[in-house]
Amino acid sequence: MKKVVKSLALGAAVLAAPVPVLAEAHGSSLTYVLVSHAPDSDSWWNTIKNGIALGAEQMGVTVEYRNPPTGDLADMARIIEQAAASGPNGIITTLADFDVLSGPIRNAVDSGVDVIIINSGTPEQAREVGALMYVGQPEYDAGYAAGLRAKGDDVGSFLCVNHYISSPASTERCQGFADGLGVDLGNQMIDSGQDPAEIKNRVQAYLSANPETDAVLTLGPTSADPTLLALDELGLSGDIYFGTFDLGENIVQGIRDGVIEWGIDQQPFLQAYLPVIVLANYHRYGVLPGNNINSGPGFVTADGLEMVEKFAGEFR
Repeated sequence: MKKVVKSLALGAAVLAAPVPVLAEAHGSSLTYVLVSHAPDSDSWWNTIKNGIALGAEQMGVTVEYRNPPTGDLADMARIIEQAAASGPNGIITTLADFDVLSGPIRNAVDSGVDVIIINSGTPEQAREVGALMYVGQPEYDAGYAAGLRAKGDDVGSFLCVNHYISSPASTERCQGFADGLGVDLGNQMIDSGQDPAEIKNRVQAYLSANPETDAVLTLGPTSADPTLLALDELGLSGDIYFGTFDLGENIVQGIRDGVIEWGIDQQPFLQAYLPVIVLANYHRYGVLPGNNINSGPGFVTADGLEMVEKFAGEFR
């Protein structure tokens, strides 16, 4: 019996041996760059940074995060070009505007850099630029699903607060929502800008001028947080249907308080974490998933807040 126990203990010890011992023998010095379209002011991307940090630690690779400080897409295109010129093993990047970014991404691929598209763009666009795969949430589909959900809750008109109108992906969210409702988008989408005070003022102005509006849709914490304040000052908190893309501390609290009906979770942690894992295994062992990965949409409501609230702004 002692021999059996000893053998089991030895087997457990072998199974518990750290994976990096094997990884070190197969391309230990791998370097990747993640390029996003996000301005420095957008806190939602902290979860992306946490995802690449954990992926890098677990796989024993180096991952650098780069972005245009103001969210300027022409600046982002230059950052992709600079990243490719630095000779990384791979680039993980968003595709916020195909017309602006597809050229630099194709050039990176042509130079021998493996690319994975995340967050924005589509699987079809990722294939067109020569990327290995796409990891993210199809934005129009997510907006459409949200619109169908709101239609089932008797919503007929809405305000879409677009804080990043220069990104086609943002407009796709608003358009999908309108199509899900079965209404024209028209002037129901506003360019709110990214300044919190200005967003609050523009939401208040729109709702004051259009008091029959049934619902508000925001596209992330940047627009959701000031909208919460706007609704509170107008006395509409909890009385107007409010849905939002993405999660954050104030959004989670709004869901808990019954002010926000739902948040669309595209799981940004997975958008950053999975490409690091995929690229490292691809470069070390030549293995690659056969399909793109849809990280969302998932609807977070008051019934499923416990784990989300615990990790909001960090991993959710």
